[in-house]
Amino acid sequence: MHTAAPTTAPIPERTGAPPVIRVKDLSFRYPGTDRDTLRNVDLTIERGDFVAVVGGNGSAKTTLCKTFNGLVPHYWNGDFAGSVHVGGVDTWDSTVAELSRRVGYVYQDFQNQLVRPTVRDEVAFGPLNFGRADHRERTEEALAQLGISHLRDRFVWQLSGGQAHLVALAAVLALRPEVIVVDEPVAELDPARAREIYLRLRELNQREGITVITIEHHAEFIAEFARSVVLMADGAPVWHLPVQEAMDRHAELAAHGVPAPDAVALSAAVGARPVALDVPSAAAALRPLLRERPTAGAPEPTGASATSTRAVETGPVPTAAAASAMAGAPEAAGEVVASLRGVRHGYRSVTGELSTVLDDLDLDLRAGERVALVGTNGAGKTTLMKLLTGLIVPRAGTVTVDGIDTRTRSAARMADHVSYLYQHPQQMFLKDTVREDIALFPRGRKVPDAEAIVDRIVRDVGLTALADRDGRSLSGGQQRRATLGIGLAMRPSLLLLDEPTSSLDIRARDDVTAMLAALSETVRCAVVATHDMELVATWASRVLVLDQGQVLADVTPRELFSRPEITSRTRLVPPQAARIALELGLDPLPLTAAELRQRLPDGPALSAAPVGPTVKEMR
Repeated sequence: MHTAAPTTAPIPERTGAPPVIRVKDLSFRYPGTDRDTLRNVDLTIERGDFVAVVGGNGSAKTTLCKTFNGLVPHYWNGDFAGSVHVGGVDTWDSTVAELSRRVGYVYQDFQNQLVRPTVRDEVAFGPLNFGRADHRERTEEALAQLGISHLRDRFVWQLSGGQAHLVALAAVLALRPEVIVVDEPVAELDPARAREIYLRLRELNQREGITVITIEHHAEFIAEFARSVVLMADGAPVWHLPVQEAMDRHAELAAHGVPAPDAVALSAAVGARPVALDVPSAAAALRPLLRERPTAGAPEPTGASATSTRAVETGPVPTAAAASAMAGAPEAAGEVVASLRGVRHGYRSVTGELSTVLDDLDLDLRAGERVALVGTNGAGKTTLMKLLTGLIVPRAGTVTVDGIDTRTRSAARMADHVSYLYQHPQQMFLKDTVREDIALFPRGRKVPDAEAIVDRIVRDVGLTALADRDGRSLSGGQQRRATLGIGLAMRPSLLLLDEPTSSLDIRARDDVTAMLAALSETVRCAVVATHDMELVATWASRVLVLDQGQVLADVTPRELFSRPEITSRTRLVPPQAARIALELGLDPLPLTAAELRQRLPDGPALSAAPVGPTVKEMR
């Protein structure tokens, strides 16, 4: 039996009030399975806590949290034993509707909880259904809290994934619950917006006393914002500890698929105790140990690295064209695979007003490139990908792939040349098994040796043991691998991936990243739209920064993260290791913890403590 380990101090300090959530001897088994998903769970969450629930994919984090609002067992039924009390109410004796007044929940698959046509209608939906006379005030307040008032008249289907995620959170805030559960709150948000979400959650927690529970893989946010951490494994809590104690156990977290933030890992590697939880603290721990000072002993930077931290003094950000020229786009790799000329596209709001997303865009994608497409939520990343597939055609300009104008071919025929893997992998499963989904395209096209191709792809993506499972029943990392197999089965020249690493634990993320590194053997050009700056740093050969409908910068990852005037304007946040290096003034800029560690002197403390998991290279 797993129970929450006793802590050295209550979390947070007890005030004599009963806990907001108390779980006692809880076990739960989904229908048709032969083992419990939750096993003998005992857990107490104090009123006013800010809790991060962490663990590897499949550790039952989401199932546990769905017991808090009654979805388990009232919607997801099964064998339920034990008890869950929320605000003193036994969830077994309540309903999901009644519990939703107390517990607001933003799901990992948040698109499924958006049910109204416009943003305003969606946010007002809950208060209206509960008969709140102040539903208009609540709606405007929630939109303003998240900085999305300008989206109020947009149709929900027009929103980017990150914008839609914010709308789902606003709909929860409009109900003013006493507990908010957010499953992967920053999985599809740009880095700056992600931090703003956590700042807002902290404000709700500290100023209004709302208990916040996040299910999170991003340990950087856990270290900075959470007050306590629940580590889940095999369906039960391993421990529930204050955040500093949890991060001091960084090796144990990593063993359960939760890698330590670079600040924690690097400070631990030099023997800091307690470990640093943020960038300034980590920089302070590392500064005395640097082999070289940026002003003494370091060679004068040239080329890309010369645009390092000094670029912040260069004045206003130049125009898009000038910025691209100054940035020094990576050298052209090979022949053109896809081209956009004078492309303009946008969407109309409920009022009929046209909102331009891409404006007079010119772009070439070449063979051999690994392209990261970055920018704020709503910058046009997904729109650009849909234009390349032919799913939509531009309002002006031309898009060609393999020399074919997308206006002249249906999206179905363009699939012979370009494959698009959706932001939400569940949308790509049409058949009853993974093998059938992968085989759908080659069989439909009557490709010679289709079955042998399918067998090879199933093996290459590591899903042989799961080939006869329904893709919708797989874990997040397994679903990503399965959709990659679906895309590879189309044998495209151009492979487009929308947020391929969102919501994955470190093991699944490394698996997906390793497969992306091997794509050059299979496809001519790969493009990834992502908010994952770690992926950008370790995988991409070229980065396209979208801003205000155009390409603001066309650079390498090191050039991008060395230029604060670009990252600040586009709200991009470099990987934590790069931010620590910027704080230390290092030039050329290390992008990863491993690179930064090489700039430190060797010593017993450094060699004894691992920096943490690194991305696996596949040749």
